[in-house]
Amino acid sequence: MASGGYGDPSQKIDYVFKLVLIGDSGVGKSQILSRYARNEFSLDSKATIGVEFQTRTLVIDHKSVKAQIWDTAGQERYRAVTSAYYRGAVGAMLVYDVTRHQTFEHIPRWLEELRGHADKNIVIILVGNKSDLEDQRAVSTEDAKEFAEKEGLFFLETSALNAVNVESAFSTVLTQIFNIVNKKNLVAGEEQGNGDPASLAGKKIDVVPVPGQVIPSKNILCCNS
Repeated sequence: MASGGYGDPSQKIDYVFKLVLIGDSGVGKSQILSRYARNEFSLDSKATIGVEFQTRTLVIDHKSVKAQIWDTAGQERYRAVTSAYYRGAVGAMLVYDVTRHQTFEHIPRWLEELRGHADKNIVIILVGNKSDLEDQRAVSTEDAKEFAEKEGLFFLETSALNAVNVESAFSTVLTQIFNIVNKKNLVAGEEQGNGDPASLAGKKIDVVPVPGQVIPSKNILCCNS
């Protein structure tokens, strides 16, 4: 299980995991990051220009993990710039606004771009933000969950404003990445000396339950098809 914390600069770091936040402009990516990295929320948040990143250190299974989280601008004119930042990412949050159906309609395009630029083993969670605005909801939880199951994604609805499920969303992704890394190390150790490359393709990964987490009904595989 992951335990939170905002980091000690002198702390020994065992792993650094790069995550990217992607989705249309105005869905709340920067607010989600601000809530997670600094436990802050600003009603005066301005659109991200280009790419920004923040870090947070946490402990998973007695190992110190630094999450390096990149907040990518959703505006079209920055797409060519931000696509370069997918490289090296081991986790991604695909964010839409539950009150703006168009942002959900664009998710397949963002997912296609992500899978085209990122590592095939990347862990992805679909996040429906602004769940506090229930009276303005335009995207049903059922539709989003169905899409996530079809694509093999994790899924959660969050409220950066009320700090609902933000912690759980990041914990889900980071813990899953941690499991995959450990599994790779184990496989590499078992295969060392026989000349076979370590591979996790198609192997089942044990998912660590996180409160509020919704996961696909089928088995989670480490690799996207």
